[in-house]
Amino acid sequence: MLRKKSKRHFYIVTVIMVLLVIWTAWSNTTVGITHYTVASDRLPASFDHYSIVVVSDLHNAEFGENNSQLIKLIEKEKPDIIVITGDLVDSNKTNIDIAQKLVGTLTGIAPCYYVTGNHEAWLGEQYQELESILLDEGVAILHDRAVQLIKNTESIQLAGLDDPDFTDRAPLQQSMIKTKINNMNLTDNYCVLLSHRPEAFEDYVSENIDLVLSGHAHGGQFRLPIIGGIVAPNQGLFPKYDAGIYSENYTTMVVSIRMCCPAFPTFASRCPPAAEKPSSPAAPSGLCLTHCRLPRLRRWCG
Repeated sequence: MLRKKSKRHFYIVTVIMVLLVIWTAWSNTTVGITHYTVASDRLPASFDHYSIVVVSDLHNAEFGENNSQLIKLIEKEKPDIIVITGDLVDSNKTNIDIAQKLVGTLTGIAPCYYVTGNHEAWLGEQYQELESILLDEGVAILHDRAVQLIKNTESIQLAGLDDPDFTDRAPLQQSMIKTKINNMNLTDNYCVLLSHRPEAFEDYVSENIDLVLSGHAHGGQFRLPIIGGIVAPNQGLFPKYDAGIYSENYTTMVVSIRMCCPAFPTFASRCPPAAEKPSSPAAPSGLCLTHCRLPRLRRWCG
């Protein structure tokens, strides 16, 4: 009897392990998108259904020749803008040519905005080469600054933070984030902030940022069904902000799942048809976010 139970347990464990292996293999090779709608009564009516594609933590990965698979997904979504929230390249295996070919195509689809991640900070002097190429390709780089996005006669703010690893004063990184936001002299208009670091969520909340688009956590360096992320950079075990939408007070943050083999926030698609949304005239306007989901590399790349 005990032998039969032992065999049964062995078979169950074996099946579970096989399913996990299959799921891991699938998640490491599949590129997809996740759609989000973020509604706010602070959002101007002109920006209702405004579409943003978010690309985060690509780490020099390619999906198809010259990233043709990824580009096709983004083109299909017909975004108003495309934002890249850091770690476009990998400091351990830097290939700027891959990044150049990708952004050269993306800027032909929609205006592109970019903020740095920790891997750009780790490039050292080579970062200047990357920045020069991005600028030549028409990418707007948000170095601790904000720009106005205008539609019809209305506008919202799009702000961006450089990654804290560009400074050596690690103990001051979190306070520096708040200082940088204050120095942007943001107006009372709705604000979308691009920042690579989700672990600074409380700082974004304290600064009353409306919407934060982030990455870095990779959905957890190791991620299991139901359980979610097991570990994430700068958050450790069972990270609080690994992937998805987080809200506190008046601030919403969307954290992308990494694309490098593989945003969570990737804003790239249109909102559902109006018939599928609340029809009340009092319903707030909503931004449409599409996140490109990329496979996760099974290594600690941060």
